[in-house]
Amino acid sequence: MSPLYLVTDSLIARAAGHTVPFVVEEACRAGVKWVQLREKELSTREFVVVAAEVKRITQHYGAKLIINDRVDVALAVDADGVHVGQDDMPSIMVRSLIGRGKVIGLSVNNLAELQTITDADVDYLGVATVFPTGTKQDTSSLLGLDGLGAICAQTNLPTFAIGGINASTIQQVMQTGVTGAAVVSAICGHPSPYEATCALIQLIDESV
Repeated sequence: MSPLYLVTDSLIARAAGHTVPFVVEEACRAGVKWVQLREKELSTREFVVVAAEVKRITQHYGAKLIINDRVDVALAVDADGVHVGQDDMPSIMVRSLIGRGKVIGLSVNNLAELQTITDADVDYLGVATVFPTGTKQDTSSLLGLDGLGAICAQTNLPTFAIGGINASTIQQVMQTGVTGAAVVSAICGHPSPYEATCALIQLIDESV
């Protein structure tokens, strides 16, 4: 798996003067191979339209498109997979709907949640929340680097850290044993998503 994972946020992108498809294309052009389309405010019709456009971009660059939460949208555009949280559809049900050839990611927030998914049918874990972040309001149980490392040490699944990760923190994150880092604002909110992505990839490479 590629160590840098882009998670989209249309509000952050719009505030920086970008559309989500533009951000995705610039990030993929710079080397991102994993894109999670996370759109909480769009109608189903709007979500499908954006997802179809992003799918064309990710296909062109050989990147995987993961849809956050919405199995129906993932099926509609034949996305590469779905990412679900602890309160979303159970992963075993997601698997029954999307089939064996697709990717399922699952969010875990602590060791207790990790212990409940040992038999879950998932391909990777999204480990949150590492640092304070404006994209997630409930940060009452921040993991920090130690908490992130503890979770990574107790699973054989690939792990992607998320939450407040940017150019100043990504190297510390990569030294915890995590597989990769997922970023939102550090790319979506940057004046140049391409340059931001290139810089993050270089920092990851230097930390290995």
